[in-house]
Amino acid sequence: MRHGKDPARESKKMGSHIIDSVVYGAGFAPPEMAEIFSDRNRVQKWFDVEAALAQAQAELGMIPAEAAAEITRKARVELVDLAAIGAGVSQVAHSLVPALRALARLCAGGAGEYIHYGTTTQDIIDTGMMLQLKEAWTLIVQELRHIRQLLADQARQHKGTVMVGRTHGQQALPITWGYKLAVWVDEIDRHLERCTEGEKRIFVGNITGAVGTMAAFGELGLEVQRRTLQRLGLGVPRICWHSARDRITELATLLTQMAGTMGKIANEIYNLQRTEIAELREPFHMGKVGSSTMPHKQNPSTVELVVVLARLVRGNLMPLTDTLFQEHERDASCWRIEWAALPEACLYTGAILTHMRKVLAGLQIWEEQMTRNLHLLGGLLLSERVMLALGEKIGKQTAHELVYEIAMRAYEEKIPFRQALASDPRITTHLDPERLDHLLDPTTYIGLAPLLVEQVVGSDDPVST
Repeated sequence: MRHGKDPARESKKMGSHIIDSVVYGAGFAPPEMAEIFSDRNRVQKWFDVEAALAQAQAELGMIPAEAAAEITRKARVELVDLAAIGAGVSQVAHSLVPALRALARLCAGGAGEYIHYGTTTQDIIDTGMMLQLKEAWTLIVQELRHIRQLLADQARQHKGTVMVGRTHGQQALPITWGYKLAVWVDEIDRHLERCTEGEKRIFVGNITGAVGTMAAFGELGLEVQRRTLQRLGLGVPRICWHSARDRITELATLLTQMAGTMGKIANEIYNLQRTEIAELREPFHMGKVGSSTMPHKQNPSTVELVVVLARLVRGNLMPLTDTLFQEHERDASCWRIEWAALPEACLYTGAILTHMRKVLAGLQIWEEQMTRNLHLLGGLLLSERVMLALGEKIGKQTAHELVYEIAMRAYEEKIPFRQALASDPRITTHLDPERLDHLLDPTTYIGLAPLLVEQVVGSDDPVST
């Protein structure tokens, strides 16, 4: 007698990949992005290409109009058995034929004979993939623009909020929180510019036949392709790109750049949330648990996940560049890399952007702690300013050596920088106490930070409108 569910059967229903995991999947793949790369949408896109091809060929008198109409009516994924198609792929060792057979069986009046007329498998799979990628791209760019707006709004609000600037992990000079944000906005603007420029090159279909010469279409080949791709909303190539995968690698590179920027921002939030710094905190709500054994913990778990995802996107870039190494006119040994790596890169990028939008919308900014950290070094944060002021009197290089000596003494003796400066006659001869007080005020040494913020985000925001 059997009790409960069959584990083997249940395991088939659940994905073994992290993207499809019932337990972890939501963190690695947003549902709307996962649907784009589902089998259901993949096969539907193949059918969309076949239907558009049939309609174009019917207009040109290559196949009967009634056959094209029947193919279009039946080219609906809900009418076929995806599991049966999958079994067929395993049986016949071909990636498309079982789907074509399933569609042909649905078509009445012999219309199935005109499916896939003169085209080849890679035409359909590549063009279908481009339709999927275009859908995903719309979501990705939309999320990136939303993030850009969130950062720009905060940059304007905090263009004068003074905080510590750090280089090599150490306190360096004062900056503003708005300045740090504006640097990120400027980087995102370049991503958006590259995205716009790349779209016309990337989102291009391909209906050229077995080796790309359109031989099966005869003299109507160029028109067949133009009409088919126009129906699908894709660009038309000048020549077959079966063996030229630069479009794929360009898209993968853009995803990697975007993911890298988001990963960097996430990592910065992670570092600024450290207990010893405590200037930022990712959104927190009661019930969010940081540890199974330390009740006090408030871990930056979301930005940690974003860093993981960004590295996974970067990891997919290498295999996707391998697709450039095509042999002859077509080669599946490299081409099929795209089927796995490209959806993963899109799904992870979509997850990154979804997480970061939520983090940035609810980011907690602790200005009081930013102020406290400005004085953590006892004035040493302003050593450059003191050195330059002294340099006006005794020369910059000489002043650097002198201020260096005093700064190191302040470190070693654990005394305030001002005290060390005020006790040295080589300093007080040129800088009186009032002047020292002014020079050691971090809020008056932020350079052009507010102006630089305005140069990026301004008072109006044309990029996001």
